[in-house]
Amino acid sequence: MQDTDAAPAFVETAEAVLARLSVPFPDGLSAEEAAARLARHGPNALRRQKPRSALSILLHQFQGVIVALLVLATVFSLVINDIVEALAILVVLLLNGAIGFFTELRATRSMEALFSVAEVRTRVRRDGMLREVDAHDLVPGDLVMLEAGDVVTADLRLVEASGLYCDESVLTGESLPVRKITEALPSDVVLGDRSNMAFKGAAVTRGAAIGVVVRTGMETEIGKISQLAMEASTEPTPLEHQLTRLGQRLVWLTIVLAVAIIVTGLAQGHPLTGMIQTGVALAVAAIPEGIPVVATLSLARGMWRMVQRNALISRLSSVETLGATTLILTDKTGTLTENRMSVVQVLLDGGSVNLDGPDSGIADDRLRAALQIGMLCNNAELGDGEDGRIGDPTELALLSAARKLGVSEDGADSRLLQHAFETDSLMMATVHELPQGGMLYATKGAPEAVIAACSEVLGPEGARPLSDEDKASWIARNAEAAGEGLRGIGLAMKQAGGTEEAPYEGLTLVGIACLADPLRKDVPPAIAACQSAGIRVIMLTGDHAETAARIARDAGISEDGVMAIEGRELTGLDLESASDDTLDRLRKASVFARVAPATKLELVSFYQREGETVAMTGDGVNDAPALKKADIGIAMGQRGTQVAREAAHMVLKDDDFATIVEAVRQGRVIFGNLRKFIVYLMSCNLSEILVVGIAVGVGLPAPLLPLQILFLNLVTDVFPALALGMGHGDGHEMSRPPRDRAEPILARREWERIVILGVIVTLATMLAFGGALYGLQLAPGAAVTVAFVTLALGQLWNVFNMREGDTHALRNDVTRNPYVWGALVLCLVLIAGALWLPGLSDVLQLPSPGIAGLTLAGAMSLLPPLLGHLVVSRATRR
Repeated sequence: MQDTDAAPAFVETAEAVLARLSVPFPDGLSAEEAAARLARHGPNALRRQKPRSALSILLHQFQGVIVALLVLATVFSLVINDIVEALAILVVLLLNGAIGFFTELRATRSMEALFSVAEVRTRVRRDGMLREVDAHDLVPGDLVMLEAGDVVTADLRLVEASGLYCDESVLTGESLPVRKITEALPSDVVLGDRSNMAFKGAAVTRGAAIGVVVRTGMETEIGKISQLAMEASTEPTPLEHQLTRLGQRLVWLTIVLAVAIIVTGLAQGHPLTGMIQTGVALAVAAIPEGIPVVATLSLARGMWRMVQRNALISRLSSVETLGATTLILTDKTGTLTENRMSVVQVLLDGGSVNLDGPDSGIADDRLRAALQIGMLCNNAELGDGEDGRIGDPTELALLSAARKLGVSEDGADSRLLQHAFETDSLMMATVHELPQGGMLYATKGAPEAVIAACSEVLGPEGARPLSDEDKASWIARNAEAAGEGLRGIGLAMKQAGGTEEAPYEGLTLVGIACLADPLRKDVPPAIAACQSAGIRVIMLTGDHAETAARIARDAGISEDGVMAIEGRELTGLDLESASDDTLDRLRKASVFARVAPATKLELVSFYQREGETVAMTGDGVNDAPALKKADIGIAMGQRGTQVAREAAHMVLKDDDFATIVEAVRQGRVIFGNLRKFIVYLMSCNLSEILVVGIAVGVGLPAPLLPLQILFLNLVTDVFPALALGMGHGDGHEMSRPPRDRAEPILARREWERIVILGVIVTLATMLAFGGALYGLQLAPGAAVTVAFVTLALGQLWNVFNMREGDTHALRNDVTRNPYVWGALVLCLVLIAGALWLPGLSDVLQLPSPGIAGLTLAGAMSLLPPLLGHLVVSRATRR
């Protein structure tokens, strides 16, 4: 337990808590002390729901109608004293269960292992330096730095707070953010009113603070609550519901068919016992009971492939949804661009300085003052080398520019106060004590906001009044720089007598720092891939419209010119009742600039009403509602806030747009694999029903016996189907339009393919059976062997009909799938064992048909791939 004998931290003063925990402020714990406390208190982690045991997964394989049918068949065989058949059916039952067990166990363990892939980083003070550590390694006494967008990762007693507000709805249910303070509180204050605490799981909506960790892991308030919900059940995903409904319908359809065949057989004079066995075997064979297992395995493998490509998926169903994406709303900075900002130019009164080229001749104290403001009004740290860089890329760029020109913090001592950046003001400010007395307010933010807050401008001769004409001129200069793809940061300052003055009034404009963020090299090809895949890309950014339009043109987002809409045009506009002209502009727009978070949410809803399947990227705390609303919310893993990451369905570890495109491709591959698997299984199973049903209906001897049907269902169905679920795609996924999300797993085209392919396999088997009986004059038992071999091989070769119709007949995703060839080899060995392995051939009642019979079976089994090629090609031309 942690501090069980101490008074509650919210009752004590911040100084008392620091003293009790032996925390040197502001340096924080030493690395050695932190390691010792970690060993004593354990990791800062909530215990997750108990993983599924292997036993529960095994028992799950023996539930449902399918198993019930097999058990009934076993009991019936025992009743009629057919011990061999009862044991054979029991073996089939156990083998089916074993296959399902191992595939589901692997998929389940893969899903559980994903929890170890993503880690949450927290900024702490240790050894007097700002560091980022894994949140699991936080210990009581750590000093944690909080800013807007962070998720609190332990229970903290706040030591310093500047305009801090936290959303504690996850803990208290209160939807409004709570203002935080640092003063001690009475001991009878309830949890929701402990405003000097920041609780694990809460989201920082605005402001900044320093807090000391007082409780970690299960000792936190959210940990106590999670203990009560650890055994809560998980609801099935929409995809799982769809698969379950499909399976249930197939069960009842199959039972009806099996009963019909039994009745027909009895009418033809077949014995009751044999027909019931045949009907039950057909019912078991006809239902693709492996659908949930293969679906889970396929989705889990897809998730792991995405992890290897730097995309973390939070839930299985999102993998399938990705493949249906029709519209991507993407941020610019760090997603389309490299997020490696650098100051290339500084606009000053009367001219500018190019930091990457020859000096313009006015690099005087104003440039030094501008860079000093950018350095003071800053929460980043450069450190030593790339690993030491911590903070926002814009702030790091300002620090780098100041260091490059040798600008120091001389003239301003320690920071006394910070006014954190807020979306309302679009500015932040810090207050510093001057050596000669008084305070220096350093301010930075959006150029328009900073210019509007200024009453003076720093010219060559010192400060002078800033007129409305001057403000308009500065805004025009910033717009001109934005048109060249540069991002402006306004820099201003003022001197005051104390820290209580309004931070954004009476400022002196010093300059505008112009930063460049080059386009990622792989973005234009990725945008082109989206366009060829029928996916539209729209940029949403807080940058100036000219800057965004320039990046959009370079990225190739719009081929016919860039239509950009300013966010202010949409402020207060009800998109559900907007005019046709406005809606038409929205449909054609490629860029939305200066977009507020609320507008992002409105745009997501608008495009969803337009029938789009929307994927949206975001990184800020205010992006969370839109990320949740989107069909696929995509958060940035490097620069994204923890709130955004928790609200999203997918997290990009590399913040790269090309990763989104690859994730969409994987989503299409996985859905395609599911369809191939189901079509293959159902066409094979349909052929088994038709072969027996037709033979019984026309009065022929049964071409398949119950045990043979069960053997075929196990051998020729399961292994090739599993192999299809492991496919990597044909490489043409992004050249096809996205599918309609309302479209079922099996659309009309798939049902047609199932029926036609099932009929072709049936035709081949019946021709071989008839040829053996009446052409080769074989005994009924040997003719049954010919039918068995023809059906088995025909179903194996049917796997090659599962290719996409626009791919080459010999070079496609099926023929390039090594698992398919492995499955075929294994199945051929098992079929050979059924024919020639002593004992097994007797149990299955497969007497040798001779060379002529086997030749006939082999020749007829080639009909499915030959005629199936025509079916696949026909489906493509439609």
